[in-house]
Amino acid sequence: MQPDKPDQLSLVTIALHWLVALSMIGMLAIGVYMVETETYSLYSWHKSFGVLITSIVILRVLWRIKNGWPVPVSQYKAIEQNLAKAMHWILIIGTVLMPLSGALMSAFGGNGVDLFGLELVPRNPDPENPGKVLAHNGDIAAFCHAIHHWLGYVVIGAVVLHITGALKHHVIDKDATLKRMLGSRAYSE
Repeated sequence: MQPDKPDQLSLVTIALHWLVALSMIGMLAIGVYMVETETYSLYSWHKSFGVLITSIVILRVLWRIKNGWPVPVSQYKAIEQNLAKAMHWILIIGTVLMPLSGALMSAFGGNGVDLFGLELVPRNPDPENPGKVLAHNGDIAAFCHAIHHWLGYVVIGAVVLHITGALKHHVIDKDATLKRMLGSRAYSE
């Protein structure tokens, strides 16, 4: 596996970026839809895809640690560089904490975690009412629910800012930041 070069990102970096980005955007959209419309039938799918995405997120984080942050394609003001770093950290941390908090919320809440029918963490049915579940730890489940809920909105905001920044680079700065993430070569000034 080739590491990133200053003028060109590796295929691994590009593939992991787009897999995680599109997966997280889809999961965030479905999550908001489920909450707003109380569509409970989608929860098992949401959880299963969350488990799958977690493995891709872990690969992306490990690749980022091994490979380092991409080198900017041009010289930018310090405020722009600091904003870009902050957004990247929020996105990386958010992509780790979103599925983790969701899985922990479900597991501690007694709802279990499964991967397309394969039970990873069993449900904890209420013996007196088997259609309901008993929480293993309601306080931890509630805490993880709050993290999952509010972090979702933080990540949505960070995604919007990240896309806005990419478009700014492409349309206003006319640099190769976006093209580089699409596989083209970029030459630093």
